[in-house]
Amino acid sequence: MRRYPSPQTFVLLLALVWVATATSTVSQAQQGDVGVGVELVLAVDASRSIDPDEQMIQRRGYAEAFRSPEVQSAILHGGWGRVAVTYVEWAGAWTQSVLVPWRLIDSKESAEAFAAEIEASRLTSASRTSISGAIDFSAGLFEQNGFSGERQVIDISGDGPNNQGRGVTEAREAAIARGITINGLPLMTNGSQYVGWGTIPDLDRYYAECVIGGPGAFSIPVTSWDQFSTAVRQKLVLELAGRQPARNMVVRVQAPAPVDCLVGETIWNERQRRWD
Repeated sequence: MRRYPSPQTFVLLLALVWVATATSTVSQAQQGDVGVGVELVLAVDASRSIDPDEQMIQRRGYAEAFRSPEVQSAILHGGWGRVAVTYVEWAGAWTQSVLVPWRLIDSKESAEAFAAEIEASRLTSASRTSISGAIDFSAGLFEQNGFSGERQVIDISGDGPNNQGRGVTEAREAAIARGITINGLPLMTNGSQYVGWGTIPDLDRYYAECVIGGPGAFSIPVTSWDQFSTAVRQKLVLELAGRQPARNMVVRVQAPAPVDCLVGETIWNERQRRWD
């Protein structure tokens, strides 16, 4: 014969379930992610082809952008009114450094504090260029970062093609499969004397075809360091305000040409053979 709990016991069980559920809900609310318009990783090249002066130009460019009225307006009037940003420098496949951890930017003051952190960080540098390593590392930063954005974006800059780690297109496709958009800032600033020694003449095309991807992805090349601050500011306004183009947009400065997404690895291997 099946025995059922008494009405008093049943009421007590319901009360215990309600208390447990309420406690769990409160706990989840306390630990919940902060909603933001975008989660943005600024992944900045710090390989040895970027000298200390150029590294400082990059940092000042990003700092000045976050102090600018245009970028601050994009953040504060771009939907949610707040964004989450982290600043990373990278070089080889196993060389990535978080200079400024995830920060919530929801005011002029917090934007300027983020700018100050970028400028205060110690200079770092390492050999090789692994865009794939930078993408993989940056993609992992979105996990359990305390934020929940309508968009997740990796903003990657660099002055040469991938020459270490797995293929750049493999890393790109893995990130896109996770819903991440990758935008590019190819630095075409080294001049012809460096072509074949870590950079290529059509780096803008390489970024367009091999690096960027995801909804609304775009790339803006920089052909001189004088342009850097303007390009960064323009790029951040698009990314932070959520006004990315409906279609992938690429600003090109070179004539169209076939793009080999393994060109960096080929250049590196040829150099190694000559040294051997």
